[in-house]
Amino acid sequence: MTSSMIRRAVIPAAGLGSRLLPLTKATPKEMLPVGDKPVIEHTVRELVASGITDITIVVSGGKSLIQDHFRPNPALVEQLRADGKTAYADAVEEVAELARQGHITYLDQHGPYGNGTPVLNAARNLGDEPMLVLWPDDVFVAEVPRAQQLIRAYEATRCPVLAVMPMAPEDSQRYGVPVVKEDLDDGLLRITGLVEKPKPVDAPSAFAAIGGYVVTPGIIDELREQTRRWYEHRTGEVYLTDAVNAYAATRAVYGQVIQGRWYDTGNPADYLVAQFASALAHPEYGPLLRRLARDLDDGSAPGSA
Repeated sequence: MTSSMIRRAVIPAAGLGSRLLPLTKATPKEMLPVGDKPVIEHTVRELVASGITDITIVVSGGKSLIQDHFRPNPALVEQLRADGKTAYADAVEEVAELARQGHITYLDQHGPYGNGTPVLNAARNLGDEPMLVLWPDDVFVAEVPRAQQLIRAYEATRCPVLAVMPMAPEDSQRYGVPVVKEDLDDGLLRITGLVEKPKPVDAPSAFAAIGGYVVTPGIIDELREQTRRWYEHRTGEVYLTDAVNAYAATRAVYGQVIQGRWYDTGNPADYLVAQFASALAHPEYGPLLRRLARDLDDGSAPGSA
């Protein structure tokens, strides 16, 4: 039987960010700003706010900016305070404190290509513990953090849990779509698997699986088996979805409908939407942008009377 407490999380951050090139040629996609924070900081803040005390960020070459961002920088703080820039010094110290609270460690990715590999890399010595998996290119705005909503669903079921949200039928070819066996109220769904990017006519439900999982040791076992087969045949990729489907064939898996607003930053259009939404929500920048939008709509010069 798995543990009832979730204290660990993995953030896979080894991807190339190819859909955002050339923006991500030198800057990791996880470090692109959304509002006044890099996107990965939004994920770390969500985890810390949800009580996670052991965060593993799985990285690859060229990702040192992530470590630099969360690393303490006493010399910079001292210089800022000496210059009277107290608010900036406090902000720099707060990021380092966030990393301390989440006990962030870094792990180089090793193994076959696919989003299951970083999860398996981070699952060493997991024992009977469950683990959260959150992608670093998602930003959720919610009264109750998405991670906390997933934790509550796990505590109620003691089974693997996927984050899901309602989708428009025409969007089914962008997502994994869960096969819903039973609606248990309060947004909790019993599911029997996922269909990857089906045509709208073939979509098994009106929900999309979005960035967030509670992974149990049984899912990790399925990932190990996938990886073993990959090394035998050296074809394909190791996907977390495939491990979930293999597990769900004989055991219970649940989906939790997440209450909140989801912003994906993994492609240019969605990244711009996330940026714009964050700026509109800012007390200082929001009014400026709304005025700019009105001016452009009216055909007048920005800032004109």
